[in-house]
Amino acid sequence: MTTVIRNARVIQTMDPVEVLEGVDIVVVDDLIRAVGRNAGSQVKADKVIEAEGKTVIPGMICGHHHYYSGLSRGMQISAGPQTDLIQILKEWWWRLDRALDEESLYYSSLICTLDAIKNGTTTCIDHHESPNYISGSLSTIAKGMERFGLRGIVAYGITDRNYGMKEIKAGVEEGIRFAKEVDDRKKRGENVMCQAMVGGHAPFTIPEEGMEMLADSARQTGRGAHIHVAEGEYDQVWSHHFYNMDILDRLDKHGLLADNTLLVHGIYLNEHEIDLLNERGCYLAHNPRSNMNNEVGYSKYLPKVRNLILGTDGCGSNMFEESKIAFFKNRDANGPYWPGDYMRALTRANTFIEKYFVGDRFGRIEPGYKADLDIITYQNPTPLNAGNAAGHFVWGMSSNCVESVMINGKLVMENRQFDFDEKEIYAKAAEVAKKVWERTDALKADGTSGIVR
Repeated sequence: MTTVIRNARVIQTMDPVEVLEGVDIVVVDDLIRAVGRNAGSQVKADKVIEAEGKTVIPGMICGHHHYYSGLSRGMQISAGPQTDLIQILKEWWWRLDRALDEESLYYSSLICTLDAIKNGTTTCIDHHESPNYISGSLSTIAKGMERFGLRGIVAYGITDRNYGMKEIKAGVEEGIRFAKEVDDRKKRGENVMCQAMVGGHAPFTIPEEGMEMLADSARQTGRGAHIHVAEGEYDQVWSHHFYNMDILDRLDKHGLLADNTLLVHGIYLNEHEIDLLNERGCYLAHNPRSNMNNEVGYSKYLPKVRNLILGTDGCGSNMFEESKIAFFKNRDANGPYWPGDYMRALTRANTFIEKYFVGDRFGRIEPGYKADLDIITYQNPTPLNAGNAAGHFVWGMSSNCVESVMINGKLVMENRQFDFDEKEIYAKAAEVAKKVWERTDALKADGTSGIVR
């Protein structure tokens, strides 16, 4: 399949930032083959997209998502006090994840995937937990992603908070099982759009035996760990109280800090830990909307993080919105960042996913790169060039500009339309969500059944 996107403006959002006017983009199968003026004029194309007055940017990446939250929007349940992060988790999210089954997780994946595509997000890195539906859960999420052509990486976050070591063992087994499934599919020559990581919920819910099992699963599968760290003060205090160690020293002791490791939040990591994660080449996902919603604070060390990327922590998948809020929150905290730093953080996730989609290149509109592209209808009222493109991105562009999305060379959304009836999916999702809410409402924060008053 050959597609020519004709006469577009191209913004290279990953360093070095460039703005190219009036160029063609030639896509053959899943790869960009040529970019330049009249590059497609002699190409026999299966499809031509006239893009005069439109802008093409590389597809965006959500560096940390929670697909299991897809049916939680507006969730109506009875809940107790939520005055700190642990209460929020126990009264809300840990009840929801215990209420998930295969059907609800699948529809949650479908809804999150559709929303991602509409927002111009072409890859989601997901962290999952569903204690009463562990085995097969990662395949269910991947099925929802791949149904609509989204690229993804998924991990199961092991934890002992519900069923002790039995639960940890089941979570480890699921991570290994899914990684093997992915490897077997690749060996058969299948087009695998969803890769595997191994995961942990957070250090305060993983005992030493669980940490060693997680590290062993990373070694077995050749994958890195995806784990929340220091989202609240509680995690750091727990580590000091029970292990007399900083969180990252504990992870490092188990060999879990590497250049394919994805740490999340890190709000209460200290300066030594920031230096350590930089030394090990780890990536840290910053999730400003979630942090503000949970009132967990703000890290003064963000500017020191070398491999900072942006995620949403399950607050949707709108990376235009997330990057704006990240910028404004940093300004509010008297931070040193300017718009280009957040465009850089957003696009840095491309270097991370290359560690999992080995041999593929992402994030630039150049020959040899994967054709993950957004066609947007942004009309700039002032000059737009390489020097101010980041300012236009943060101050002007939004998901409302997303017109068409290409992933792996396939148009998954064109002119804001899908090639299927999405209304049926949303209607069914609402039915499933109602059942999930009822099951969630019947669970107490301590893990027992019964309505929370």
